Amino acid sequence: MHLLGQPIGNDRRLFLIAGPCVLESERLALDVATMLAAIAERLGILVIFKASFDKANRTSQASFRGPGLDAGLAILAKVRAETGLPILTDVHETWQVAPVAQVVDVLQTPAFLARQTDLIEAAAQSGRPVNIKKAQFMAPGDMARVLDKAERAAARAGLDTGRFLLCERGTSFGYNNLVNDMRGLDIMASTGAPVVFDATHSVQLPGGQGDKSGGERRFVPLLSRAAVACGIAGLFLETHPDPDQALSDGPNAWPLAQLEPLLERLLAIDTLVKQA
Repeated sequence: MHLLGQPIGNDRRLFLIAGPCVLESERLALDVATMLAAIAERLGILVIFKASFDKANRTSQASFRGPGLDAGLAILAKVRAETGLPILTDVHETWQVAPVAQVVDVLQTPAFLARQTDLIEAAAQSGRPVNIKKAQFMAPGDMARVLDKAERAAARAGLDTGRFLLCERGTSFGYNNLVNDMRGLDIMASTGAPVVFDATHSVQLPGGQGDKSGGERRFVPLLSRAAVACGIAGLFLETHPDPDQALSDGPNAWPLAQLEPLLERLLAIDTLVKQA
């Protein structure tokens, strides 16, 4: 599969999806993207900037959701123009797909909505690549049916059916906790789709702080190493200059200043595994 003109796959060089959970401000987005662009150049990897214009699934009504569609797309367009990085953002409603697809390079469907057929089909028929997140309540084998929905929708529209990524982000384990079964990466890879591992949402503690989610950031490197050793196509990491002050998902976000050293270790594992 080619993504944005570059070959990707579970046997190809690792690529990265990274950025703040939500668009907090234009300045923050540009600062993070500028650093990510520099990292991409130094390490010679594909980096896709990720941020949400609206977090429609926050725990509390009082939580910050983002700037909204119009303002958010304006920021994402500026990030793309000024840094040259491709852009990914998520869509929660079918009506959002068309305007978002005009601005970003990759769409993402949220984990909670993996069973929403209309949304999956609308994203598939946008013509953009789609990162389809596995729901926390779904088995990895269930994603074969989700992928089939996307491929059939694309085929009906006369579009390329090889534009879909499957993303693991942890599985519910009791209340307010997630676990990762690394066998799931291989199970999803058996569909033929490139697999992405979302390391930061995998350490999230959903609703773990009562009115907001918690997280165990310290386990991000551990799970990332394990996933890369399994042979994945891409890694998803939410990152922030000051995670403790982030307006969304701070407890599980990885500090931006520590991102490059982590990536260097992960790329060494990726090279070793894929040369074996």
